[in-house]
Amino acid sequence: MREEKIIKFTKIILDIMYFSGMIVVVALPFTLKLAGEYYSVAIAQNYYKMLVVFAASSIFGIFILGQLRKMMKTVICDDCFVWQNVKSLEIMSVCSFSISILFILKVFFVPTPATLIIILVFFIAALFCIVLSCVFRQAIDYKEENDLTI
Repeated sequence: MREEKIIKFTKIILDIMYFSGMIVVVALPFTLKLAGEYYSVAIAQNYYKMLVVFAASSIFGIFILGQLRKMMKTVICDDCFVWQNVKSLEIMSVCSFSISILFILKVFFVPTPATLIIILVFFIAALFCIVLSCVFRQAIDYKEENDLTI
């Protein structure tokens, strides 16, 4: 019972993040302009570069959330070890690695400690997704082999 509540809660959080992320991307040109005016001159001076980095990163983030939502559906259906989850993890690793690259580019025009942390976090996330996709692939192979022997 407790596990079902956690699964439902996680699904709701993923849905909220997914749809609010879309709103953030649409509002990004306006909010970034405001940040340049009221927060930091560096943002205003590098507006278009920052917009490209943040917009592309946001889109990759939304792709990651979309893949997590797909994977969550397999958890809800109690069928986690499927090839679609392997594909989702591979897509998430590419998206995470892409976010790392985008923020590496950002270091050259607005370097901040937070940028370095974001690079590291998303690089680790990419590695995590690659390893987990290998684990899922192996589990699916074992499951299919086991299904054939029964």
